[in-house]
Amino acid sequence: MDFKKIKLGWALTGSFCNFQYVFPEIEKIKNVGADIYPIISYSTDSFDTRFGKAEEWKEKLRDITGREIIFTIVDAEPVGPELKLDVMVVAPCTGNTIAKLANAITDTPVTMACKAHLRNQRPLVLAIATNDALGANAKNIGLLLNTKNVYFVPFGQDNPIGKPNSMIAKFDKIEATIREALLGKQIQPLLE
Repeated sequence: MDFKKIKLGWALTGSFCNFQYVFPEIEKIKNVGADIYPIISYSTDSFDTRFGKAEEWKEKLRDITGREIIFTIVDAEPVGPELKLDVMVVAPCTGNTIAKLANAITDTPVTMACKAHLRNQRPLVLAIATNDALGANAKNIGLLLNTKNVYFVPFGQDNPIGKPNSMIAKFDKIEATIREALLGKQIQPLLE
């Protein structure tokens, strides 16, 4: 599959500790030719954390993609009717975003972009990073696993002893997941 013909939305939500793993994957997808449209959550737009300052992450995202960032609900709504992406990725995708997507809550730029994208019957790829995947969010992940055009990057427990409910995507499998999703297939195995 030639990524040079792919219009890809990449949304980041506030799992800041995982940005260091996700940004190399964004670069990898850009380097194989995808045209990437960056979208960020409100927390990604504004929170400075011990993992980096918001402005630094946004500047890096602009540098990688060569595009301005979509960071408001108003700017995210045209993702569906006007931008018409081939595929959209949410990585990292927090438990908060998972819960909102599973329950049709559209109150952030990322959830609006996802909703707008899904109306075009095109693949949405989620790379989860949540401390409650095997707790309160298990039901939401289950709902999304059974939702048309939603695909998951393989995931597994990241710290079974210290954080037994926590699960995280295998970020290095994002590209392979995108390739399968564009063919209408869920990459397997899903749980690793």
